Amino acid sequence: MKRLVLSILSGVICVSASNAWAVAPIDFQVVPPSIDAASFVLMDYATGDVLASGNPDERRNPASLTKLMTGYVIDRALDAHKISMDDVVTVPQEAWVAGNKVLAGSSLMFLKPGDRVSVRNLIQGIIIDSGNDACVAMADYVSGSQDAFVGIMNQYVQKLGLTNSHFETVHGLDAPGQFTTSYDLAKLSRAIIGGEPEEYHMYDEKSLTYDNITQQNRNGLLWDKNLNVDGLKTGHTETAGYNIIASATEGNRRLIAVVMGGKSSKGREEQARKLLTWGFREFTSMQVFKAGQSVSTEKVWFGDKPQLKVGSLDDVYLNIPQADSEKVKAQYVLTNPQIDAPLKKGDAVGTINIVDNGNIIKTVPLVALEDLPKGGIVSRAIDYIKLKI
Repeated sequence: MKRLVLSILSGVICVSASNAWAVAPIDFQVVPPSIDAASFVLMDYATGDVLASGNPDERRNPASLTKLMTGYVIDRALDAHKISMDDVVTVPQEAWVAGNKVLAGSSLMFLKPGDRVSVRNLIQGIIIDSGNDACVAMADYVSGSQDAFVGIMNQYVQKLGLTNSHFETVHGLDAPGQFTTSYDLAKLSRAIIGGEPEEYHMYDEKSLTYDNITQQNRNGLLWDKNLNVDGLKTGHTETAGYNIIASATEGNRRLIAVVMGGKSSKGREEQARKLLTWGFREFTSMQVFKAGQSVSTEKVWFGDKPQLKVGSLDDVYLNIPQADSEKVKAQYVLTNPQIDAPLKKGDAVGTINIVDNGNIIKTVPLVALEDLPKGGIVSRAIDYIKLKI
């Protein structure tokens, strides 16, 4: 198999031949901060890389972090034009705390049956007020019932590949059989941030006034002057402890911190702050390849032209410790030493392995960057003779 090393220096790819090849687990020797919580994850938004974690797959009660999936389902209904932001919803009886004892003592938007409220305001009530009554009203409006809406939530659990999550309620109040993990919630948060800019912008809003009642967003990190936090959500029940998901940006970087089972409201914020500060300080993000960038031009046999540009169809980013930024190289390996036409753009011809000191830290497909059809009978015959010789 052909192996080439690509030195990544300031975005310029230099190619040199190499026979060296090592496969070993990567260990950057970067020690994450000590986090006082049952479970946590720090994820890079652009790549989905986990920079730090503790018990990331431990199944826990999500509490109001459930509302992230509720919001995600509503976003998809907006995308499908089933509903619009300006639709007016008539609040049903079951969304009224006096008519639904399950909601008693919980976070509310303070809706009353018969109130007519826009979808936009109800979404704000879910995100900013953490209104369980707003969740019920929107579930009824989108799907006709809470049970039907929960069914859709769990369908999206499967579609998003959340392997340790299951929802039983639209709001997150304690229910048997309801669970998720810090890793699944980081993946869900990443999907929300990349979904709809208008809806995600609401996670940054600090207060909401409805029916002359003003409530503050419970994510205290939105007021932190040292971090540019713009979402996402907090949650708390007796069994869940204190949960928070906070996302922050620094330049063109974005990190997502999930903390579950914290000891207090302020404590969960402090743990998330520690993770975000550490991640921005200790890691750097680099673009290894641009989408469609040619890594190499390879010889092709039996085609209508003799050479093929290969590379990655997608942008490829990498998060690495600051101290390792000059050591990273990329090595590509062709699956077969002989590439034969025909080929379609996107057909895999090998792999690109990004390495640090011989250790593979990321692998992406090496693909054809263009269509290359079969050549004519004469050119194919010539290639056949060349190969025989």
